[in-house]
Amino acid sequence: MDTQLLTRGAETPATLATSIYERLKADILSAQLEPGQKLQLRFLTERYETGQTPLREALNRLTTEDLVVGKEQRGFFVKAISREELHELTRTRCWVEGLALKESIANTTAAWEEALLVAHHRLERTPRSLNPEQFEDNPEWEKLHRIFHALLIGNCRSRPLIGFCEQLADRLYRYRALSIRKAFRSRKVSNEHAEILKTVLNRQTEEAVTLLQRHYERTAEIIANDLGATETQGFA
Repeated sequence: MDTQLLTRGAETPATLATSIYERLKADILSAQLEPGQKLQLRFLTERYETGQTPLREALNRLTTEDLVVGKEQRGFFVKAISREELHELTRTRCWVEGLALKESIANTTAAWEEALLVAHHRLERTPRSLNPEQFEDNPEWEKLHRIFHALLIGNCRSRPLIGFCEQLADRLYRYRALSIRKAFRSRKVSNEHAEILKTVLNRQTEEAVTLLQRHYERTAEIIANDLGATETQGFA
């Protein structure tokens, strides 16, 4: 018998619902499920090989995270994208991560600085694209990129603040996933990371915050320009 089926059969309802939620969320954030797409239960049960109950739990949970929209008598849809939301999320992320970075620098420890150096080193050594000739997303780079940014603010000693920052990062990743191919050739993100790290280690707080915020604003500018040329894909 298939080992995967045995494992799935051994899952509790709560564990299964969480698993479906995580897979569904990952597909929305990576834009495999496109903005505005109707999430038909029959399609989802086949895609995730599960029943309707854990799917509905996952969908309801994602509506509270503003990634899925439930419409009466019409079902569930992936939330549409909009330039207005992109700028609102970016502005908010700049505010809250600026505060978190200030606090992290104020609470500087040798262990935190060492962790940042290691995370940056690993990120630098990992290619952004699996194919040097044309863009092919490298999941390992994305994982290390997320770790580096999480560490920058992770020394702020406020779990609620870190949690809110993570939610904003998730919602903005969906926008990045839609425009990532165009940004790949036009931007030296590694240089920006290196400059941010340098100012953090030198405890140049205001400059570090400014560089981090500008880093996010550049991303939003590239995405907004791309969205302006693409008036489809579930625009609100």
